[in-house]
Amino acid sequence: MASVALAVTDGMPLLELAAACAIFGTDRPDLVDSWYDFTVCAPAGAQVGGWLHADTPHGLDDLVAADTVIVPPCDDVDRPPPADLVEAVRAAHAGGARVASICTGAFTLAAAGLLDGRRATTHWMHAGLLAERHPEIEVDARVLYIDEGSVLTSAGRAAGIDLCLHMVRTDHGTAIANAVARRLVVAPHRSGGQAQFVAAPVPSATGNSLTDVLVWALERLHEPLTVTDLARRAHMSPRNLGRHFLAVTGSTPLQWLLTQRLHRAQELLESTDESVDQIADRVGMGTATTLRRHFNRAFGVPPDTYRRTFRVERRRERAVPVAG
Repeated sequence: MASVALAVTDGMPLLELAAACAIFGTDRPDLVDSWYDFTVCAPAGAQVGGWLHADTPHGLDDLVAADTVIVPPCDDVDRPPPADLVEAVRAAHAGGARVASICTGAFTLAAAGLLDGRRATTHWMHAGLLAERHPEIEVDARVLYIDEGSVLTSAGRAAGIDLCLHMVRTDHGTAIANAVARRLVVAPHRSGGQAQFVAAPVPSATGNSLTDVLVWALERLHEPLTVTDLARRAHMSPRNLGRHFLAVTGSTPLQWLLTQRLHRAQELLESTDESVDQIADRVGMGTATTLRRHFNRAFGVPPDTYRRTFRVERRRERAVPVAG
């Protein structure tokens, strides 16, 4: 997915466009020798956020040449998406592009027919309207983003950053995505299944936030943490902690711990020469057999194959061509 094109039409909001530009449009030679070839595609005179004009020689027809197409929010969900944008997005996907929407950009993907028979999300305020207009789509308003392979959708604003980092993680691995996140000063990984918002916050008698527990646990992934350990740290009962976790992360405490351990294992496989046994110990999995079982179930490949794949990619990125 070497080339990324951002689709811009008149009236699109600024924040979501800026996030995609910051992540895909900034060269990072100290991280990866070959970053994305980033292009902004827009009709002449398109205005962004009510203040800026998109000054680009690339029209919407140029989306078809990209490996990845980013579709930001509509300016007004009560109006149909621009016909030229819908046609360009449909043509890009038909040509093999990965297409991702941010927030209400899902309405454009729906109009292009790319979400038919798929799970999709959008901002929770507009999810009902998307489901009403397109009953053939399985709309999930609870999650941050959904990856359906060649079609991805995300919830509002900040969730667009999460989706963009997810694509970087898919293309370049966890270590690179985490490095980009640190430079943006955002969370390195929020899973797509995390809740968009807490509809009914669960009160804490002590005022101790769940954030403290999450940070504490991340620093101790090598330890055999239990729900009781987490609850004790949060000064809650295990049952109350479970309610907090489900509301904030969209998963149970043990599911969240397993996910964090697997992502830490990914990063260590990419960035170190430690054995699978050593990594299993460092991430609290105990044995290589346990790590392999959970890793293969989560990512579809064993740890050794994952490591070889990303090591090959690193060698390709760092290869210097010899002049003839």
